Amino acid sequence: MTGQIVPLEAGDADLETVGGKGHSLVRLVGAGYPVPPGFVVATGAYRRFVADYGLEDRILELARPAVVDGMVSFEGASTEIRRLFETPAFPSGLIASIERAYEGLATAGDPAVAVRSSANAEDLPEASFAGQQETYLNVRGTQAVAAAVKDCWASLWTPQAMNYRHEIGIDPGSVAMAVVVQVMAPAEVSGILFTANPATGERGELIVNASFGLGEAVVGGQVTPDTLVIDRETLTPRDTVVGAKALMVVPVADGGTRIQSVAAERQTAASLDGDRASELAALAVEVERTFDGVPQDIEWAYCGAAGNSTARFWILQSRPITNLPPPPPRKQTKAEDNRPPNN
Repeated sequence: MTGQIVPLEAGDADLETVGGKGHSLVRLVGAGYPVPPGFVVATGAYRRFVADYGLEDRILELARPAVVDGMVSFEGASTEIRRLFETPAFPSGLIASIERAYEGLATAGDPAVAVRSSANAEDLPEASFAGQQETYLNVRGTQAVAAAVKDCWASLWTPQAMNYRHEIGIDPGSVAMAVVVQVMAPAEVSGILFTANPATGERGELIVNASFGLGEAVVGGQVTPDTLVIDRETLTPRDTVVGAKALMVVPVADGGTRIQSVAAERQTAASLDGDRASELAALAVEVERTFDGVPQDIEWAYCGAAGNSTARFWILQSRPITNLPPPPPRKQTKAEDNRPPNN
């Protein structure tokens, strides 16, 4: 079963084996970026589980849209397919392999980990699947990790993911799910950074969304985050809009997360100061270069109090920005305006 576990420090792993998220993380680790340690349960484990329990034909038979109130719907198909994953036992050999890899993430005790879906058709320039498959945070213990892995497998068949594949023409028979297991970054502040303006296409701007606590509040739209516009040339903020940040997602001691209120005085304070924003921007520009200059959508976390020598940024994932508009027309300089026309 060890071939079904791929360490993030593997150096090289193909998309079909570790999925989009895993492939990006392996590349980031190989390039030396600060990425929380972890491993990937490869797509082969999913395929073997589906084959051993004879689920594939039934899944493909069910993975067809219905028309409900004149609209395409995968709700019923998703419910039936995900039910197929409930009864079969998780393979004992794979549990043993996960246990060895999981125990290797900490020197003692059960480390808190994030368990994230990583399908072989996600986090691509033409198909992000962002938020359409499952993530489980602050998972502790081998059995809980195995259960979360199984739930991630089933989330390959959420209504949103099935509908998205249907719309962009991805064959349901070609998809498989890897699962990333990573040590949780105990974030003081976290969020998203776009290395180009996703609304205007402007490549000279980086856009940062930041808020207190774990990044799921920002990713899931549960909070109005701070927004910073950062100049690519100087790596300094051009503009900062402080969001309400009324809520934050925090880990719970015995596993899982909860939403709690942010103290009133913190809601009106910037979650990321100018120096930290510049540090994050510089890191993000390097990440973009690693991915051949393709503009990136980066999830990040800042752990530790600002000014503390151990405080640092972590890169949690990076994927191409989907549906990025072309760059806006460049404004002519005064010299160019006054240049005589060519005869």
